[in-house]
Amino acid sequence: MDIETLNLKIKKKIQEKISCEKISIEDKTFLHVNHKSHNKNKYHIKLTIKSNELKLLSKIDSNKKIYNILSNEIQNYIHSIQIHIL
Repeated sequence: MDIETLNLKIKKKIQEKISCEKISIEDKTFLHVNHKSHNKNKYHIKLTIKSNELKLLSKIDSNKKIYNILSNEIQNYIHSIQIHIL
């Protein structure tokens, strides 16, 4: 899966489950190309979500919720994910 398709899929899945004002996704894979564990089929992404719903949860609970929503993508297409809740 290419990064643009992955980004669209991530946004859609999150918006279906969480009330969000804004979602931005940055591809940070280029920072990890020279790492031993680099896999060209998996991405490093930075996910920033503006959501009052998530702000009401603890950081751990909000991250768990996102991990549950994106479990398939994390298993198959994402090597690393940074999550920022605004």
